[in-house]
Order: sequence, then structure tokens, then C-alpha cells
Amino acid sequence: MPGVLGVFTGDDLSAYGPFPNGLAFKNRDGSPMAKPERGALATGKVRFVGDALAVVVAETAAAARDAAEAVLPDIEGLPVAVTAAEADAEGAPRLYDGVPGNLLLDYHFGDADAVEAAFASAAHVTRLPLASHRLVVNPMEPRTALGEFDPATGRYTLHLGCQGVFGMRAAIAGMMREPVGKVRILTGQVGGSFGMKASPFPEYACLLHAARVLGRPVKWTDARSESFMSDHHGRGVEVEAELALDADGRFTALRIRGRADLGGYLTPVAPLFSTVNIGKNALSVYRTPLVETGIRCLLTNAVPVSAYRGAGRPEGNYITERLIDTAAHELGRDPAELRRLNHIRPDEIPYRTPVDTHYDSGDFTGLLDEALAVADWDGFEARAAESRARGLLRGRGIGQYLEVTAPPVNEMGGIRFEPDGDVTVITGTLDYGQGHWTPFAQVLSARLGVPFDRIRLLQGDSDELVAGGGTGGSKSLMASGTAIVEAADIVIARGREIAADMLEAGLPDIEFEAGRFTVAGTDRSIDITEMARRLREAPPPGAGPGSLDVKHVHKSSPSAYPNGCHVSEVEVDPETGEIDVVRYAMVNDFGTIVNPMLVEGQAHGGVLQGIGQAVMERTAYDADGQLVSGSFMDYALPRASHAPPFAPFHSRPCPATTNPLGVKGCGEAGVAGALPSVMNAIVDALRPLGIRHMDMPATPDRVWRAIRDAEAASRDAEAGRA
Repeated sequence: MPGVLGVFTGDDLSAYGPFPNGLAFKNRDGSPMAKPERGALATGKVRFVGDALAVVVAETAAAARDAAEAVLPDIEGLPVAVTAAEADAEGAPRLYDGVPGNLLLDYHFGDADAVEAAFASAAHVTRLPLASHRLVVNPMEPRTALGEFDPATGRYTLHLGCQGVFGMRAAIAGMMREPVGKVRILTGQVGGSFGMKASPFPEYACLLHAARVLGRPVKWTDARSESFMSDHHGRGVEVEAELALDADGRFTALRIRGRADLGGYLTPVAPLFSTVNIGKNALSVYRTPLVETGIRCLLTNAVPVSAYRGAGRPEGNYITERLIDTAAHELGRDPAELRRLNHIRPDEIPYRTPVDTHYDSGDFTGLLDEALAVADWDGFEARAAESRARGLLRGRGIGQYLEVTAPPVNEMGGIRFEPDGDVTVITGTLDYGQGHWTPFAQVLSARLGVPFDRIRLLQGDSDELVAGGGTGGSKSLMASGTAIVEAADIVIARGREIAADMLEAGLPDIEFEAGRFTVAGTDRSIDITEMARRLREAPPPGAGPGSLDVKHVHKSSPSAYPNGCHVSEVEVDPETGEIDVVRYAMVNDFGTIVNPMLVEGQAHGGVLQGIGQAVMERTAYDADGQLVSGSFMDYALPRASHAPPFAPFHSRPCPATTNPLGVKGCGEAGVAGALPSVMNAIVDALRPLGIRHMDMPATPDRVWRAIRDAEAASRDAEAGRA
């Protein structure tokens, strides 16, 4: 067709390697997790609607689209299993010959016998079916990429939005079966990600292959409707959760059993988020001696599922907080008081949990009490009466949470003094909306005394990095901040040696403060940027330090444990089922807060994403595997008008002891607090009607039907008594 330069299928790309997954999970019986491979394009079988099977390259995007429409796949329909329950059913259609029963992993953690004994002897057991349903990620900008190949050097360059160029380079090099030195990744503005853009996708190998074969750069940009059915989805877990309590109301055991929907292919970090992360985060801030988690991770005929803001952390906290609220009402106890009774106390910290996490700081009861005060918990009844006068039901809910952040892996802290007097920070995390430059510059300015506005940030060029863990798991300031502090200390130590030579003094006499090296007790000094300029213009002879530039690698450090308490109030219209979040208060412990405005923005954004999942967002497939929520016509996202009136932002920090800044991370915490607080508030509003539980999303249709069903049940019960 006119303008077409090349058409490629999976057979043309068969020489390239499969998508990476380095996780080494074991099944319950000790056997390794199944790892079906995914090539750059589907061959032989497509496993979900949106599974790419051919690529068309043309002179213009319009010509390429026209030619793509002319590709006629010879496809025979197959039976489908679009949910985890369908994929797990006897006789379900098998997605892969080598994966019996579509069971990718039968995950289990905990002492099943001890947990069963705890439940058998419990004074009370609360059970709930709970679902964290499949979501479309929907960053502000869909994915886009441009591939280049240099025949002179045999080197590929890929421009794309991602969450870390160092890890992406390794993944792309592995797929292309090339040494990492033959691949360069460049990232500029990303346009949001929430976990999804961290992974390589089929288009990237296709672009690099086409660039090499055609001898020219090749660009691709996703359309929003295409991103709905090709970019990784989030969540997708259904569980039966149980909480055992003794006669005093103390928790004795927590058990979570269920299924996870992983979609048609294994993604690079699956199934970490639906197994380990749920189990570790479900423990939260409570003293629970026994925990058992059993999740059957299944392949389905749907878009692959990967990490999405929180990646199992919101799910774990949601499970526990819904159980606690339900248990409190079953026992006739105050939900806040039941939480206080079971909190891990400050005098018990450092605290080692039964899921092998190690809490180093925190005041969970003090945080709850402050959150209730900020929310005006005691004034709720008056507000509820006012809502009733308007024909509305009002409910309140607590969502206390604790997150286990991703542990900071080896992270680069580079400092480079530029000829124009600027100082560049080089680090392997990546800003895709978090505002990294500001806190990183604050950390370096405080440490080296460099003017804040003379600091640059370089993150998006893999050629500049010697290490990098990318951004994800709320670890960026822990990782990069620590690396910057350590690199700055190296600069200071090196600068003292140089200053001793330049100022003709002994090394013990050199002091550093506010960006200047000074000979103690004298007025002889030199500014750090002036020192860098002199070193550049006239490097010192001999073996001494010749530059202040540093490429340091911070070694791995422990996870941190950001925590908080959110309190929301909702109004429910019983005639329409419409829900409005009318009050929202939160108090968080993010450790040391470097930039309060960024932290507040991150928390508000996370809360709104949580509200979206709680009351409106839902991914739906029909019985044939067609995505029926494939655009914003059919998939509801929260808008600015859905943001609740937030109470003034409050923090109750207990600095972390595991990193020099004392920071804990904040990027995912808003979701972890929002899901349980909003859903607990909705159930609280509906409980007088006899409704014990609502699954997310609590859409107007679902709420309206639940109210009508409850009314019918009440009439039937009344008739039976009559």
C-alpha cells in the first residue's frame, strides 16, 4: 500500500528473547512457579483482545493505520476464561499447554496448622468476601516510543516514557539479545505511569527491529482506546478473609485465601503484588501473632495485570480494615477502640512481625487519636441528623494503614560540577509526576551549601548511570536521597583534601560549612563551586584528587513503613444510590518530610485514585472476552469535582531510623488509606438498612439495587413475623 515501508509478524521477530521475569516464587508444594514466555508478537495463538500480532511501518501514521486495517488475521475463535474464577474452574479452556489448569502459582505463606488451631479456639471469627477488582491504569499520557539503530556502532537507542532507564536498558537488551552496552534508553517527560510504564512492552522490540531493518528511526504513539486493551491493568484479586479474636477482642490470627487474575501473560513483577505484598501489608499496625496467605494466581483471557499504585499494599490494608470494622459491629464494640486494643505499642518497637518485616518507628495509637480529632469524630451525629433531614444517609469510616515500601536497591548518587557553575545530580530513580527535582535539590543544597536554583537533575539517560533502581514502591527519596547524602559526603571529604593543598594548611584544620572550605580560626576559605572551577581549569599534579565529581552507588537498605489514619464521611442518596464523599481527614507518618507541598499533593492524588476505585472505576469483559469498558464512554474516572473537601493536612512524623534522612515514602499511601475509609463509611451509612457489606466499586446502580434488595428482605421478614 502507498507509503508502507515494512510489515512484520511474530515470525520475523522470533530471534529476540522473551519478556523478563526474574522472580523465583515456589508453589505450595515447593515446585517452581510456571513461567510461560511471551514473544514480541503473538504467534499461533492470541490470548486476549488487544494481543499484538503484526506491526506495520509507513511514511506517515495515517498511512500505517490504513495499512494495518488491511491486515487480515486468519483466526479461529476459542473458548475464553476472562476471570480468575472461570480460569480456575474444572474444564476451563487452557491458555498454555504447559500450564495445567491455568495455575501460574499456588502461593502459600504461614503455618496452616497453627492458624487453623487459632481459628478453632477463637471466641469470635469474622469472615468477609472481599474483591479488589481489575482497573485500567489510565495515566495522563498513553505510551509512546521512538526507536533508532546506528549501523556504524551496532547500537540501539530507544526514547520512551518509563520509571527507570537503568532497569529498562537491561530488560530491552535482554529481549534484543544484545549486551547492555549496545542499548541506550532516553526518557524525558513521562506523563504519569502509576507502575504500568515500568515494564517493557511488545512495541519496543518491534520499533528497534524495524529501525534496524529499515535503516531509519521509527516512532509509535498509543491511542487511548488502544491503551485500554494493551497496557497492563491493575489489581484483580478476590479473597475470602477471616479474622480470629479472643474473648477480650484481641486478634489471634488472620487468614486470606483467594484468587488473583494475572491476565494473558506473565508480566515482569507478577505475581509479587498479589501475593507477598498483600500478605505483608495486611498485618498493618496491629499485633496479630499468626498470618496465613494463600493465593491462586491464574492466567486469564484478559489484558495482563501488573503493578498499579500501591501494588498489593492498598489491597492488604483494605482487607484488614474491612475485617476490623465488621468485627467491631458484630461484637457491638467501637471500631476505634477495637483498633486501639490491638495496636502495636510504641514501647514494643522495634517490632518483628510474623511476616518477617521489622518496624523501626511509629506511634499508631497516637496517630489514630489525632486523626479522629482532626475529623471531628465526636461531632458526627449532628452531621448525620442534618443529612437525614435532607433525605440522605450519612456514614463514617476509618482507614488506618501501614505500607511496606519497596526496599531501596543499589542506587546511584552522582554529583557533577558544571562549567557554568551549576551542579548536576545524577540518579537512577525517575520522575514521572512526583516532582523529584525539588526534594533532591533541597537535600543537596542543605548538604553542600550549593544554591538551590543552581542544581540540575539528570535521571533519564542510561549512558549516565552506573546503577539505578527506578521509581516505584514509594522508595525514591529513601534511595536517591540517601545516595545523594553519601555522594555529598564523599565530595566534602575529597574537597577537604584539595582545600588543604589550595589553602596551604593541614587536613585536620580544614572545616566545611555552608558551601565553603575554611582553615579553622582564619579567614582563608574557598567556595565549593570556585574550587570545582579551579580544578577544571588547572588540575593539580600528582596522585591527589583532581575533581569533585562523584559517581557513587548507595548499597541496598531496608524497607520503610509509612503509615497513617484516614477518616472519611459519605452521603448516600437512597433514591438514586449516588454516593458523595463529603468530608475527608487524614494524619500520616511519612517520617521526615522534606517538602510538605509535594507530600500533600501526593497524598491527595492517591486518595482520589482510591475514591475512583471505591465508587466508580470498573473493567468489564463480556462472555466472549471482548473489553466492553474500552473507553471513557464506558469507564468512569474521578474528576476534580469528585475530590472531597480535605481537612487541613496533618502529619505526625516518627522519623525512620534506617536511612540518614529519616524519610519513609508517601507516593502510594493515599490509596491505602482511601479504599478502607471510604468503603467503611459507605457500609456504615447502609448498615441501618441491613446491608453488611458492599464490594467495590459501589456504583449508584449497585448501591440502589442493594438498598432495594434490603427493603424487600425487610418486608419479607416483617410478613413472616406477621
